[in-house]
Amino acid sequence: MDLKNISMDDLKEKLAAFDKKTLIKFGIGFGAIILFLIIYYAILNPMVKERKATHEDKVLKLQEIQKMEDDIITIRKRIKKMEPIVEKNSTLFHSKEEVEGLYQSLSRFAGAFGLVISKIEKQKPKPILKPGVPDQAEDLLQASQISYYKIPVLFEIKGNFLSYIKFKRAVSRSKKMLNFDNEMINVVQNDKNGSVIASGELTIVGLPNEFF
Repeated sequence: MDLKNISMDDLKEKLAAFDKKTLIKFGIGFGAIILFLIIYYAILNPMVKERKATHEDKVLKLQEIQKMEDDIITIRKRIKKMEPIVEKNSTLFHSKEEVEGLYQSLSRFAGAFGLVISKIEKQKPKPILKPGVPDQAEDLLQASQISYYKIPVLFEIKGNFLSYIKFKRAVSRSKKMLNFDNEMINVVQNDKNGSVIASGELTIVGLPNEFF
């Protein structure tokens, strides 16, 4: 290009064309940046936040699951350790259901020795407090303060005296705790079989969670 022959009008035309191209390129670049920012903040950024929140929630749940699994292992160890104690106590103590069925239970023993149970009357259970717990009104007690319940039972049994002694021996050999606290034996007059009537009070024990 011959610079000597360039007129002022040509130069102005060249500069105008150059400015127009530059402005168009700058506008396209700026528009692309604005479009990217719109897409990022309107679409990509919420997706990233959602995925981040999902990942954090997943990590938290995995930690909670691990803690639950550790707790389950600990609880199982405690249960296994307590099983012998529970088994031992369950053989000594009566459940509420067993207390309700006491008549049938004793009747089986009595029937084996030809005796007849004419009366079984369960009295109100009495709480036996743990050592160090002061005496107080029963309605103020808490289950944790009670060692066990003592349930008095009034009884009357008829039959042969020797059979009655055998009956008591058999009951004493039972795994369940049962004590004859008060006992009176009267001979039935004019009875050729030597029958007696044994009456009094026996006691059984029950677990606190069954009677509280």
